[in-house]
Amino acid sequence: MNANQLPARTRAARFTAVLATAALALTGCAGTTENAQPSNTIDYWMWDTSQLPSYQKCAAGFEKANPDLKVKITQYGWDDYWSKLTASFIAGTGPDVFTNHVSQYPQFVSLDVLAPLDDFKDIQGVDQEAFQDGLKDLWTGPDGKQYGMPKDWDTIAMYYNQKILDEAGVDPKEISDSQFSPEGGGSFEKLVAHLSIDANGVRGDEPGFDKNHVKVYGLGLSNAGGDNAGQSQWAAFAATNGWQATDQPLWGTHYNYDDPKVQETLDWYFGLSDKGFMPRYGQFNSADGVLGQVTSGSVAMVSDGAWMNASYISSDTKIGAARLPKGPDGTSKSVINGLADSVVKSSDNQEGGARWVAYLASKQCQDVVAKAGVVFPSRTDATNITSKIYAQQGMDPTAFTGPVKDGNTFYLPVTDHGADVTSLIIPALEDLWANRQPASTLNGTNDAINNVFIK
Repeated sequence: MNANQLPARTRAARFTAVLATAALALTGCAGTTENAQPSNTIDYWMWDTSQLPSYQKCAAGFEKANPDLKVKITQYGWDDYWSKLTASFIAGTGPDVFTNHVSQYPQFVSLDVLAPLDDFKDIQGVDQEAFQDGLKDLWTGPDGKQYGMPKDWDTIAMYYNQKILDEAGVDPKEISDSQFSPEGGGSFEKLVAHLSIDANGVRGDEPGFDKNHVKVYGLGLSNAGGDNAGQSQWAAFAATNGWQATDQPLWGTHYNYDDPKVQETLDWYFGLSDKGFMPRYGQFNSADGVLGQVTSGSVAMVSDGAWMNASYISSDTKIGAARLPKGPDGTSKSVINGLADSVVKSSDNQEGGARWVAYLASKQCQDVVAKAGVVFPSRTDATNITSKIYAQQGMDPTAFTGPVKDGNTFYLPVTDHGADVTSLIIPALEDLWANRQPASTLNGTNDAINNVFIK
C-alpha cells in the first residue's frame, strides 16, 4: 500500500506526527536561511494540474513585469503535495510560495511556518475589497494577521443527469424548490425517491419498489464526509437545520457533533441508503468520487463542489447544476471555501514571494484564471467572466453564485488540531453509513475531539 492508498485517518495521524517533528526541527532550519542571499527564482508549489496552464501564463506575465524575478512552478498530486510540503519545512528546502488549504493552514500557523502577509509592501497594494465577501476572513488567523491571499472560491450544488430527470418528468427547478426535513425527508426525499429505480423499473415512490436491487439511485454518495465536515455531502442540510460545526464560525475551540440538530440530520441522510434511495457503504469506489456515479447513470443527482465544474461539463453525459434544496429554516445554504497563496517564513526571498502573491491576486492574473473556466476566481469581476463561460457551456452558474449573492454561506471549521479531529471523526461517520449506527454515537467522539483542545 503506497502513501496515496492509505486511509484518510491514517494519513491524518501521520501528518500530525510529521508536524510535531517539524515543530522541533524548524528552529534549526531557520539558521540555515537567515544569512542566505535572496534568490531571483521564486519556487511556487500547487496541486491542481487543471489550473497549471493558467498559472504558467500568469508566471509569464509576472516575469515580463518583473524582469529581475523568475517563477518556477512545481505541481504535485494532492496526497503527495502535503507530505512533501511538510517534509520540505523540516529540511529547509520548501517553496517560497505555495497554494494553501483551510484544512491545513491552522497547523501551519501554530508551527509558525507562514509569513504574515500584512507587512509586505506589495500585499498592501492589493485591493482586497475586490474579493468575494468573507474570503479574507477565512485566511485571517486568531492573531488578526493574514496568512493567505485568496485565489479562488467554491460552493456546493446539486449536479443532475439531465436524461434521468427527463425520463422521470422532473424539471431541474424542482430540485432547488424542494425542501428537506429530518422528519420524513420533506419534498426533497420525495424527489429522490421518484428518481430511484429498481431492477424491474419500479420507482422508489411506487408500490413494489425493491430497495435491495436498485438500478438507479436518486442521490449519490461516495464518502461519509469525515475528512471535510460534510462539505460536499450533508453539511448544508445540517446547517439549514440549525447546526454550526464549532462554537465560533472561525477558530473555534469546541466542536458540536453532539448537537441533536446534526445528529437527526445524519440519521435521515444516511437512512436514505436503507430505503434504496442512496448507495450503501462500499457499493462504489470512494476514490472515484461521485462524478462517475452521475455521469454513468447509476445515480440521478450528486452534491459536489464548483471545483468539479470542468469535469462535469467535459463529460459525454449531459449534466446540469441546481441550487441545493431548502432546509427547515427556509433557506438554501452552502459551504463557501477558497484556496489561498501563502509565503513561507523560511524563504530566502519573502519580498519576491510577496510580490508574486500580489500578482496572483491581480486583475491581470485573475482574468487569465477566469477565462480557463476551471474555478471561480476570488475577485468578483473575474467571477463574472467565469460565470459567463459556465452559462455558455450549459452549466447554470447561479447554482453556485446564488448562495453567495443571498448571503447563505457558511465556513468549514477552521481550528487548531485539524488532523487530530479528522482522524477521530472519519471512522465515526463511516460507522454511521457502513454499519448504520445511530448518530447519537457521535457523542463520545465529540468528547474525544474536544479533549484535544484542553491544554
